[in-house]
Amino acid sequence: MEYIPLENQHYYSECKSLVEGLGYMLIELKIGHTRSAFQIRTVISKPCTDKTDDPHTIGVNDCAKVHRLLLPRFEALLNSQDIYMEVTSPGMNRNIKNAAEFALFIGKNVRIWDRDASDWIGGIIRTACSETLDLELSDTGETKTFAYENIAKAKLADTEG
Repeated sequence: MEYIPLENQHYYSECKSLVEGLGYMLIELKIGHTRSAFQIRTVISKPCTDKTDDPHTIGVNDCAKVHRLLLPRFEALLNSQDIYMEVTSPGMNRNIKNAAEFALFIGKNVRIWDRDASDWIGGIIRTACSETLDLELSDTGETKTFAYENIAKAKLADTEG
């Protein structure tokens, strides 16, 4: 799995502080352009402050707040009124596409496909840096370090394991 700093996404830094000001985290920001309009996909979550917080409790009102805040910002940044913007939650079983996302979900359950074990391994994210991920394994409770290069796939898990 590749680690690409979230700040490398176009306009991520410009939008991150605005989203955090509303009490959310900016997980993903994708901007595409068609002939006539810009298409923006934004994924937000609530901060994971402890084990009891559920980042999946993003509702329609949460998405609407962020949409109302970001749309005028993008109209100014992109110098366009033709913008289609979608704001969503990460979902209960989000596929993690970028290893940089692990740091946003510390304390949450995740399942990874480890190339060395050729199997899914579940656990709670304890730490994540630019090269490795530490998981507290669901089955044994021990903490194990995984290099991103050995992770083929990963997804948030709605339950342990």
